[in-house]
Amino acid sequence: MNKIESPAESRKMLDKIMTDLTRSITKKDELTRFWFFILIMFIIVGVWGWIIQIKTGLGVTGMRDYVSWGMYIANFVFFVAVSLIGFLISSALALLKISWAKPISRVAEQVAIAAVALAGIIIVMDMGRPDRFLNVFLHGRFASPIIWDVTVVTTYLTISVLLFYLPLIPDLALMRDHMADKLPKWKIKLYTILALGWKGNPEQYKIIYHSMRILMLLIIPVGLSIHTVTSWLFASTLRSGWDTTILGPYFVAGAFVAGTAAVIIVMFVYRVRYRLKDYFEDLHFDYMGKLLVFVCLVYLYFNINEYLVPGYKMKLGEGIHLRELFVGNYSVMFWFVQLTGLVLPIVLLLFRYFRKPFPIMVISFVVLVASWLKRYIIVIPTLEHPFLPVQNVPDHFKHYSPTSTEIMITIFSFVSAMLIITILAKLFPVITMWEYAEEKGIDKKYFSEKP
Repeated sequence: MNKIESPAESRKMLDKIMTDLTRSITKKDELTRFWFFILIMFIIVGVWGWIIQIKTGLGVTGMRDYVSWGMYIANFVFFVAVSLIGFLISSALALLKISWAKPISRVAEQVAIAAVALAGIIIVMDMGRPDRFLNVFLHGRFASPIIWDVTVVTTYLTISVLLFYLPLIPDLALMRDHMADKLPKWKIKLYTILALGWKGNPEQYKIIYHSMRILMLLIIPVGLSIHTVTSWLFASTLRSGWDTTILGPYFVAGAFVAGTAAVIIVMFVYRVRYRLKDYFEDLHFDYMGKLLVFVCLVYLYFNINEYLVPGYKMKLGEGIHLRELFVGNYSVMFWFVQLTGLVLPIVLLLFRYFRKPFPIMVISFVVLVASWLKRYIIVIPTLEHPFLPVQNVPDHFKHYSPTSTEIMITIFSFVSAMLIITILAKLFPVITMWEYAEEKGIDKKYFSEKP
């Protein structure tokens, strides 16, 4: 992109970019207040449900001796999966210098931060004694996969926050210097603190570029580890449905599907809500649709592998598990996940029309719902079929269905993730302003000029 030589034209374009990309921060209306009200009300209900669970114990859930992992763990795996999109877009595509992904990177990091933060909270909520969570750190053993999981989740959250924050520093300085008359004083003070005295000189930009590159490289093994280790929590147990060596890459491929769908939905909401049609263009949705097709095809391969190999051997335990999925109690959910959440999106997104913003948003929503249901059928059916005969226990011990308390707490997790994304959008630009301005040919010297 050629640089704009005219100072007046550069300043005018920079002002327009700042006005457009800070609309999420400056926009205040009844819909925004109502949205926050709804989110907070659902969160209060979820916290109330958790308090009941703490007081009464996990007996208020549907989990029992046999199905000891229920909806909570399925939800945990789902959020860990969604969080992996930060690694894919902000790191992998950026290192490959794929330019169309640049405007999407901050959205991907918002989704990643919200998802991985909720993954950690869900684990605490799944504990009957959350006060003993510190024992994981005080008395944990390296041989325990739980320790591995806690380690990679916290590391991934730290790197994701840094990848979100570092490219945000020049934007914070821009808002500090150019928007003092448009924003509340507390926000300007916040931006001043977070900008860390940014002046916009070449040395500072060099530090930003080098730091981001290091983080992009670091997040690759950590991002792959976070979902691989989660899969090992399942695969290291001798159970039909989990006893397979492909569960690591299988989980990673499924994570890319869920994360890509989540980012497309958030992109569409930002495009419509904050009038960012010129920034989240049809081109971006088209490429994201192609990316979704690619990751769905990879995931479809692993799905075929997951069921074809044990189905060919048809051992006793595997046979019971597969029949339950294909024609048993979970068949409707299973075929919905496979057909409408995987096969149909692949077919539809091969056509350009379905890669336009609204159609692809609808498809992505279905894919995201199917991704959550997929985690549910990974967890529950396997646990309902223990190796030893089930004797002398109540009938409801043999089957699992979530209770109202579990549903309340699960809804809390989704609403909390949406609240985190909303707060990030209300505090910070949803697209990196300085990178976008630079792409449009505006010289960096205009970024640091006082109005």
